[in-house]
Amino acid sequence: MIDATLVAERVATVRENLARAGGEGVRLVAVTKTFGIDAIHAAIAAGCDGIGENKAQELVTKVQMLENRPPVHFIGRLQTNKVRLLAALVDVYESVDRTSLAEELAKRAPGATVLVQVNATGEQDKGGVPVAEVPALVDACRTLGLRVAGLMTVGPTEGGAQAARPAFRVVRALRDELRLDVCSMGMSGDYEVAVEEGSTQVRVGSVLFGTRD
Repeated sequence: MIDATLVAERVATVRENLARAGGEGVRLVAVTKTFGIDAIHAAIAAGCDGIGENKAQELVTKVQMLENRPPVHFIGRLQTNKVRLLAALVDVYESVDRTSLAEELAKRAPGATVLVQVNATGEQDKGGVPVAEVPALVDACRTLGLRVAGLMTVGPTEGGAQAARPAFRVVRALRDELRLDVCSMGMSGDYEVAVEEGSTQVRVGSVLFGTRD
């Protein structure tokens, strides 16, 4: 069971850390994947700017239980055949990494708000499109009528927060070059470094809710 008071205290601490890193206006998305509906209630009550889920069916089940739906971000690799389940429920698709997915979103959720996911670390197990291919995918999404709000990336698996700095710097520069608004970088282990490198939105879960099962 999630302790809402504790979550509120942790959200306040994250906000303080964001401000200290130079990101007072950074949006805070609470990653509620694998946690129950009580985590969503606690996060929104604590002032988080939205929730993040990465499994289609889990997201559908949770959101259908909510009386007042907060902004919902889909943050995981999305299969095209799952888009129809999410079309009426997701506000931001943060992990668009291929044209076929953009085409399905344009069909099922015309005008959807998307972030193009960038693989800035070169790790094969990471989602996202290579840096050199980002402009073309952004153009393809726009041609299909999607609203490209910005870019999203995930730091490297190994090396800790400081190891993420070069990748974050590359993605922020690319965002600026493409004149986009959102730069979604930083998770529980590296969000302060991400903000120092120009993130406008962080996605944190364990730092708010504790270790996942």
